[in-house]
Amino acid sequence: MQMDKDLRSIQEVRTLLNQAREAQRALACMTQEQLDKITAAISKAAAEQAKRLADMAVEETGFGLKADKEIKNRFAAITLYEAIRGERTRGILAEDREKRTIDIGIPVGVVAGLVPSTNPTSTVIYKSLICMKAGNPIIFSPHPSAVNCIMETVSVVRRAAESAGAPPGSIGCISIPTLEATNELMRHNHTRLILATGGGAMVKAAYSSGTPAIGVGAGNGPAYIHRTANVSMAVKRILDSKTFDNGTICASEQSIIVIREMESAVIGELKRQGAYVLSDEEHRKLSSFILRSNGTMNPAIVGKSVETVAKLAGLGNVPSSARVLVAKETGVGRGYPYSNEKLGLILAFYVEDDEEAVLRRCVEILEWEGAGHTFSIHSEDESVVKRFAGAVPASRVLVNTPSALGGIGATTCLFPALTLGCGAVGGSSSSNNIGPLDLINIKRVAWGVKEIEDIRRGNASAPYESSGGTCSNASYQVDVGMMDELVRQIMRRLSL
Repeated sequence: MQMDKDLRSIQEVRTLLNQAREAQRALACMTQEQLDKITAAISKAAAEQAKRLADMAVEETGFGLKADKEIKNRFAAITLYEAIRGERTRGILAEDREKRTIDIGIPVGVVAGLVPSTNPTSTVIYKSLICMKAGNPIIFSPHPSAVNCIMETVSVVRRAAESAGAPPGSIGCISIPTLEATNELMRHNHTRLILATGGGAMVKAAYSSGTPAIGVGAGNGPAYIHRTANVSMAVKRILDSKTFDNGTICASEQSIIVIREMESAVIGELKRQGAYVLSDEEHRKLSSFILRSNGTMNPAIVGKSVETVAKLAGLGNVPSSARVLVAKETGVGRGYPYSNEKLGLILAFYVEDDEEAVLRRCVEILEWEGAGHTFSIHSEDESVVKRFAGAVPASRVLVNTPSALGGIGATTCLFPALTLGCGAVGGSSSSNNIGPLDLINIKRVAWGVKEIEDIRRGNASAPYESSGGTCSNASYQVDVGMMDELVRQIMRRLSL
């Protein structure tokens, strides 16, 4: 009997989960060195295939630029790997001899990895590396419009991982992408954590699944050009950022905000560096094209060239040399589509009377869409930077850098990541740039340092001194071999 597509996809997920569950039992017994060997192999293979996979992604989705997709693949394969290479995720992570505690790293278990169409291949490389580094199997749920390039990337990293000792089933992927399959993956008892990178509806579904999840909200970052900024460099960084991969990184700038006395200089510099400022009529035409009738982003603008967007929106006067479309805006919220996230080559431009109004506008934009994500500022006044950093609802405040690349840790010293947590204000469980340490649990071993009599006498803070010493007395000895065996036993039990 031939099953319907949704039933076949659900059965595929259950098979992948059973395989991942078996893989988890084997991964639980691996040492840090064995996990590191696996991540090194993934890094090497992904770097070697970075260009081919980037080409596949653009050809299949129509989003972005091949050269920039290749850079993102290499960023995930090489820059991320270098950042995590020496990181310890397995076994004893820390000992506090004074307080007599030990921290032990434990893998969380099977991870569900949701993959967007905007960054499909780099996301697979990134999530495979951080999951294998932490000792967790991962099953990918691909976006239907990017399934082929995602499947091929999974194949590349899976072969590399298994050649380095990863058990079969450690890295899997749904080949029949359906909503039913994704829901089954997220809600199944074998799934221990969801890494959700994608549209708002998918991230919300992940948090509603009943399974612990790390999701990212929409990015809609405003960029403030302060009066102390080098205007030429600020505009260059913003345009470099916005045009990188045609604006498909969520941390890229969505609007520029200036005080009125800066308007002329900034607009002039934008035009000089290739931005096209829309007329009132062009503003009206494009505004009706940015969002769909349900208020969500129109996929026709995502990752497309200025020429393509202008043609689709009926803008006849945009020169072929234009790098970005800039629309002067006065409001935020419903009825002001330029105030929304636009993963394409469109920037809103706000002019405010003073710095207080600028700050209010930045907060308003982020609270409308983009809360907890990213804010950027171009300024040489550190006190202004600190003031805005303390006030805006953003998890990343980027200073004098291209926001798209600064947010992911390419032009800053933030942790290199392609999943950027938005914190509680953005509906996310984490505000981190997500890495392997977000994918482990920490088991804590603690020796007693007081007796009940100390508590009753009110000496709650007194150290345990029955042997004449303190918390750091010589009787505190850790048998490392015994502790390693204890760790292996704990992880074997957790994998059952």
